[in-house]
Parts: sequence; structure tokens; C-alpha cells
Amino acid sequence: MDKLFHSSKMMNGHPKTQPPDRNSRTVEPPSNPVIASVRGIGGLEPQSSRGAAYMRNTARIIRRETSEEKRDFGKGEKFKLKRRCNSIIIEDDEDIRNLEETVRNLGVSSPTGLGMTTSMIFSLRNTIGCLVNALKVFEENHINVVHIESRRSERAADMFDIYVDLETDHIRLQELIRRLKKQVASITLNDFPVPQSPAFGMSPKETLTLSPWFPKTVYDLDRSANRVLMYGTELDADHPGFTDKVYRQRRAFFTEVALNYRCGQPIPRIEYTNEEKRTWGVVFRELTKLYPTYACREYMRNWPLLQQCGYREDNIPQLQDVSEFLKARTGFTLRPVAGYLSSRDFLAGLAFRVFHCTQYIRHGSEPLYTPEPDCCHELFGHIPLLADPSFAQFSQELGLCSLGASDDEVAKLSTCYFFSVEFGLCKQDGDLKVFGAGLLSSASELKHALTGKALKKPFEPLTTCQQECLITTFQDVYFFTESFEEAKEQMRNFASTIKRPFAVRYNPYTQSVDVLDNTRNIGYLVSEVKGELCIVSDALRRVQQLEKARTKGKPLSKAMEDSIDEQEDMPDM
Repeated sequence: MDKLFHSSKMMNGHPKTQPPDRNSRTVEPPSNPVIASVRGIGGLEPQSSRGAAYMRNTARIIRRETSEEKRDFGKGEKFKLKRRCNSIIIEDDEDIRNLEETVRNLGVSSPTGLGMTTSMIFSLRNTIGCLVNALKVFEENHINVVHIESRRSERAADMFDIYVDLETDHIRLQELIRRLKKQVASITLNDFPVPQSPAFGMSPKETLTLSPWFPKTVYDLDRSANRVLMYGTELDADHPGFTDKVYRQRRAFFTEVALNYRCGQPIPRIEYTNEEKRTWGVVFRELTKLYPTYACREYMRNWPLLQQCGYREDNIPQLQDVSEFLKARTGFTLRPVAGYLSSRDFLAGLAFRVFHCTQYIRHGSEPLYTPEPDCCHELFGHIPLLADPSFAQFSQELGLCSLGASDDEVAKLSTCYFFSVEFGLCKQDGDLKVFGAGLLSSASELKHALTGKALKKPFEPLTTCQQECLITTFQDVYFFTESFEEAKEQMRNFASTIKRPFAVRYNPYTQSVDVLDNTRNIGYLVSEVKGELCIVSDALRRVQQLEKARTKGKPLSKAMEDSIDEQEDMPDM
């Protein structure tokens, strides 16, 4: 969160915003109230402090003077004015008293009895009448402004930050925020920023244009899947296969296969060499001996199922067979890739339940080590957990959170992904177990990570995201959580803090991402969710009927008849 004021204290882990320092200017009433509508913020002169009440009176006078001007409104404008006033302003005093009584019954109170005391900071551009227009929103919603100050904004030279202490109830506060969003550049409420929707001065389409590009459909992955950052056909001098011409030619073949692949095509089947199969067999034997001791229970639950798609010591599974297996289990599919992708491109694939997977295998001279991801890493490390429905959902959520996020936020998200999904530990039955794919595909590092020599710390995303990721050596530190579920929940919570001016939702029917940046799109989603909830509600009702029938000893056919009768007697919603 951008710091609006330098003078701040920490309270419960969050910066506590203080009123501006002595260099800030207190908003005072101009000598002629009508001038305020012409001069805007730039015309606010510091005079003797009489506070926000005077400014509200100023706004009230201006509104009264402007309302006396004769003007002919069209039918459309009259309708909008009527709707706005009727939906916001409570005309009847008795309605106001009833609302305040309801708020008091909810336990919300303030010194004046008007509701809760709240601090707010909003930013305005230095244009004519902008402050008066903003204050009108406060006055029209019957919100009591206790204190108001202004200072130049640190965000931009042509903007001012307005600090306001106000008293109101929760209902009017939400209406205030909704209306104020349309007039100000940003809002911070009780030290927490309120998301702008849409961004100030921009349409939803313009806001989306300014965000980093991200795929909107699964076919858009064809644009990003070939942007390989490391290896592919090029190998570093310290790579085990750097001087092996045969191995380098083989890698060039795999790179060509990946670069020519397009979404929707079957993954080409590879005729692996005897040398490649031998390397696979060595890794298979070493890892399968370690799994019962080191792997988490979710991994071990899915490991035996992989025999269905060709997991054997003498056979390297074909990606197409594994992809079909995952598709039937969790909806995930595989896509061949030539080497390392950027964090953004890799995470974007997860949003569509697509896992970018290499087909080449490590060099045979060092079968228990690889400086890069290979098919041993993917097939041993990732696939068993991607076959778990809960973990698959978790992976897709992380991918969706990365779409449209800033480079800095994607870097933090990918670092947390690295130290959890790739190298994470968790406690099960009092012992540390491994669920990280990087460990589960490396026999030597798998044993190292759970020894006393390896440094282990609790997984806390806010601090873990600062840790350096090591690619070609063992990690300096490994992070653990109290349970596998806790690891997923912590990552979900961390991902939810990523700032975007919109939300995204995966549409499995069209294999596309819906951008939720306006009320119409959200309305469509609500309609779909309501339909799903009706199905859930009906299923619960039927289960309850069957439970009642079992308790009373009724036959199931009778219970089903009673269920149908109850449904017919239910009133229409």
C-alpha cells in the first residue's frame, strides 16, 4: 500500500495513518463560499480553524444557490435524478430514526450516536470544484464530517490528499464509498485501500489495456509457451551434456517438437532410446525406495494409479497418455515445452489447467542430478499431486491470481510457489513429509532436505517471498507448514492480496477466462452460481429424505415419493 503520510505507527501489523504533519494545510472556508466552486483545491486558503462543519455549510449553500437556477431537464435526465435521489437520500425523519435504531441494535456506536467513527483519505486532482463535488456526496448521504485536512499528494504533483474523520453507520458508509469512487482517484478507509472499480478516469477496457498481457483463452497459450528463457537447444558449460554432441542433437529434436506443438493437437509420441530408458530406470528405482518414508500421504495415494498410464521402471510414460489420465482425474492437461518458461507464462498455463511439461530426459552421466526441469522432474514430482482434485484446484487458483498482476507481484507469487509446490514440506502424524515436486524428483536432495543439516523454517508467505530461489544447487533453506492443507490455505490467502483493478474467473465450458470488471459480467456469474446452488440444495434435500427414511425404516421407494410430494408442495421462489 502506498504510504500517504510519512508519520505513521504500526498497530497489529498495519501502518496506522496519522493526521498530516504541520506542513500540511487545514481546509478552511473561503471568504466567499461561491468562490469554492470556481477555485477548487488550489484555492483553499488556510485561515482560522473552524473545521469541516463550515465546509459542509458551504457545500449546502452552493447546492441551494445552484438549485434555484431554472433549467429544463430531458426525460432521461429526470429519470436518472429521480432514481439517484430515491435510492440514496432518506427523506423521512422517521426512516432515519429507524435506521439509526437498527445500527445501534447491531452494536455500532460513536460519541454522537450517529454511528461508527471512521477515518478516510481520498485523492483528488487539482481541478475546479472537485472538492465541493466530493463534499456534496457526504452531505447528501447525511454523513457528519468531524475533521478535514488537505495536503499535496505523493502520488502525483497535480493531486491532493484529503484526510477526513467522519461519523456514520455502515449502510451509509457503503453508499458513500460507492458514489465517491466515481469522483476521486483513490480511497483509503481505516488505513486499508478501497479497490477502484473502474480505475479513476478510465473505462474498464482502458484499465485492462494497461495491465500486463495475459491469455484469455487456452489457445492464447500458443503465444507464450515457446518463450523459453533457459536451456532448450542451448546448454550452459556446466551442464552434464554440454560436450555430448549426441545428447545436444537429441535436445534439438525435443525442442523442435515443443515449438511446433499447437493447442488441441495430440502430443507427439516419442521413441525413447535405450540410454534414455536406462536413465529413467535408475531414477525410478532410487525414488520409489524413498517415497514411503518421505512423501506426503496425498502423493502416496495417487502414486499407484499412475501405472494406468505407463509408469514402469523399464518404460518412460508418453505425455499424451499422462495428459489423458489427468484430464479424467482433475481436468488438467499437459503441453510440451522446450525448457524454462518465465514465471508469468508458467503460472498463466495453470489458470487454464494446463501444465507445461518437458519431454527430454537428463543426461545419463548424472542420472540423480539435473540443473533444469526434465521429464523425470515433471512425471515423478508434479503429476501425482496434479491428480489430486484439491491440489489441482489450488494450482489453478494460483494461476488465475497471476493473470494481469504486476511483475513484482508475479515474482513474489512465483517465489512462494517455488518454496511450497516445488520445495515444500509439511507435518503429518508428527513427522515432516515432502510435497514439493523438486524434492520428490531428486533422490539426493530429498534425503538432504529432511536431515538435520538442512535449515528449515515455518512457511510464511510475506517473508518467504523474499528468499532467493536456487536452480542448480540445493536450497539454502526449506519451508514447512503444519499440514498440507495449511500450505494451500496460506498460499490462497497470500494470492488474494494481489492488487488488480478486476477479477478473473475460468469458464470450463469455453476454456477461457472471464474478466469481471463490470456489473453485467458479475451478474452473469451470479446467475450461474444460483443455478449451481439450486442443484446443491436439491441434492441436500434428497439426502435428508433418505436419512429420514432409514431412521423410520421406510423403503427407499416410499422416501422418493415423499420427496417428490414435498417438492410439489413447496411454494415457487
